[in-house]
Amino acid sequence: MARAAAAEAAAGDGDVAMSARTQPPHPTAAPRTTTAMRSTTSARQPNRLIHEKSPYLLQHAYNPVDWYPWGEQAFAKAKREDKPVFLSVGYSTCYWCHVMEQESFENHEIAQLLNASFVAIKVDREERPDIDALYMRAVQSMSGQGGWPMTLFLTPEGQPFWGGTYLPPEERWGRPGLPTVLRSMQEAWRTQREQILRSGRELTQALQTRAGPQAEALTQATLAQAVQQIGQQFDERHGGFGPAPKFPRSHTLSLLLRSWDRTRDTRTLAMVEQTLEAMAHGGIHDQLGGGFHRYATDAEWLVPHFEKMLYDQALLARAYLEAYQVTGKTDYAGVTRGIFTYVLRDLRDPGGAFYAAEDAGEVGKEGEFYVWTAEEIAALLTPEEAALCRAVYGVTPGGNFEGRTILRIAQPLEAAATTLRLDPDAAGVLLASAKAKLFAARAHRPRPHRDDKVLTDWNGLMIGALAYGGAALDEPRYTEAAADAARFVLSRLQQDGQVRHRYRDGEAAIPGYLDDYAFLAWGLLELYAATFDDTWLQEAQRLTREMVRRFWDEPGGGFYFSGAHNERLIAQTKEVYDGAVPSGNSVAALVLIRLGQLTMDGDLQHRAEQLLRAFAGQVHQAPHAFPQLLVAVDAWLGPSQEIVIAGDPAAADTRAMMRAVQRRWLPRAVVVVHPSDARRASAIETLAPFVRGQRAIDGHATAYVCQNYACQLPATTVAALTAALDAAR
Repeated sequence: MARAAAAEAAAGDGDVAMSARTQPPHPTAAPRTTTAMRSTTSARQPNRLIHEKSPYLLQHAYNPVDWYPWGEQAFAKAKREDKPVFLSVGYSTCYWCHVMEQESFENHEIAQLLNASFVAIKVDREERPDIDALYMRAVQSMSGQGGWPMTLFLTPEGQPFWGGTYLPPEERWGRPGLPTVLRSMQEAWRTQREQILRSGRELTQALQTRAGPQAEALTQATLAQAVQQIGQQFDERHGGFGPAPKFPRSHTLSLLLRSWDRTRDTRTLAMVEQTLEAMAHGGIHDQLGGGFHRYATDAEWLVPHFEKMLYDQALLARAYLEAYQVTGKTDYAGVTRGIFTYVLRDLRDPGGAFYAAEDAGEVGKEGEFYVWTAEEIAALLTPEEAALCRAVYGVTPGGNFEGRTILRIAQPLEAAATTLRLDPDAAGVLLASAKAKLFAARAHRPRPHRDDKVLTDWNGLMIGALAYGGAALDEPRYTEAAADAARFVLSRLQQDGQVRHRYRDGEAAIPGYLDDYAFLAWGLLELYAATFDDTWLQEAQRLTREMVRRFWDEPGGGFYFSGAHNERLIAQTKEVYDGAVPSGNSVAALVLIRLGQLTMDGDLQHRAEQLLRAFAGQVHQAPHAFPQLLVAVDAWLGPSQEIVIAGDPAAADTRAMMRAVQRRWLPRAVVVVHPSDARRASAIETLAPFVRGQRAIDGHATAYVCQNYACQLPATTVAALTAALDAAR
């Protein structure tokens, strides 16, 4: 597992299909033709993908390749015609997937090779993360690295025997051309069949999940070791971790903040702050529209891979919010507000849920939507605005990206104002005016493709981030947006109590995976903590029980990625490595711990302990590769805090106490509101029995601050509550 984690980290956890050594500086392929354009301007007949809902599959619906979606029909044909399967896995906003489509899958000669000797299957990794996770393991095992597009050859039984990532149409950058590989696989299938079948069987056996060796429990020493390893990777000059390409690694930052909370080590907090500030100032941050691009291709955070993913917005919002609570620095709150503004403006479905992603741009035109020339800026702005814009954002005649400029914070507004002899307040007004004009002009440019499917797991992350932000920033509109999304997912992505993974074009489909249940339950717990509406706590409890029933590995501990209602693939997997998105087991561990703490459910607490022990062997090999799981370990080790506020939730004194708790950094705390109203009190007492004896005193809002279920004297004023919280720490 450590090798797989290292391989994925080396290749990058986005659509990096090449290493930094072999990837060309910028593709020069012809612009991509969209599916909509093909359907209206081309006389071609569509292939089977035209009937799919996935935007990624639909992008390939007019390829001359005889594509099949994943399913029994494709494998039956492979068996009937005695052909190997060509499996191509990618996603709608994957830049190199678009390049490979244009170069190879639109090429009639390559399509003829594929159609003659193989059964070609196209998979959207975001729709079928189970297929992606399984075969990515195989690719990493065979090649030592992974990425998208992912290319594999399978037996008709689905067993992999060769795999890689992006393949050019001819030999290039030290990579074999796709036609060469196709002919080689065709010949090997004809002449080396037994060797291929044996290789497929052996690799399939290696993919089967097995219990790891028994290991010592995860302790504070494990947390310290992870922080030490992370510190060794820290870029002291530019912030972030490791060399280019640089990824945000939001859950690593959250782990570091919890380590700082325990140790008060100044370097730990400094690593977090330097990284957050460098990202916020860099080109990876959309300075006009808010939100963050996928990753930076350089060490300085200047040149991003321009796609925007929903999960990055959710995870980064959480990291900036936590840093704001720790430091009180309003700049972090401002970055978070920008993220939420982008998501609510550009990724929100009319029904309230959130779309998956936005593309980096057309092939050969990556980033054009976001970059500027000095002449464009001069033409759009007043001379004073343009001068300030040049100073703040580093706009130069030569640009910083292929003759144009990616906006970044080259110097703070205050410094630029001093240089230009402007009053700081006047400079702020000028810059706001300039940004508004540039944003309005940018809106008239052709916008990158948006993947408008709704994924339950990623929406769960966004629900949690918005709810947390609404509470921390005292912004009810964020909390309301989180509640709207939760209602959408619970009403449209559930059928007969079963969560569905994907919703698009009016259809909810694909039985939910572990991540769907775990991430949604986590989001609902955050929504309860923001609203204290016990409906969300009830739903989180129900989902968690379903998650245990469907995915728990009874003999081995931990959760399988796929459950009894998911398609049975050639192997079962249990994911724990925390890559671009935290693993389902890592988030599930935190859900079990927090819900067990809230409800005093001994079974959930016992399963949390079993889960952490089940993966302890893997974690001990490379603790830094599992930061989100270690966030759960931090919560498990405690000391836990249980805070009960008794009173009328609508009353001013109760709300003041709720706000006093919500604005603080309390990483190991759970908070319950015990209403005075008998009906509502009964509901929360059923969910959290330990609150029954904790009631308002003499009609005043009363707070009970407990540590490991040992409570201090009740507090009936905000000042007394604050003193109790300080004493507990």
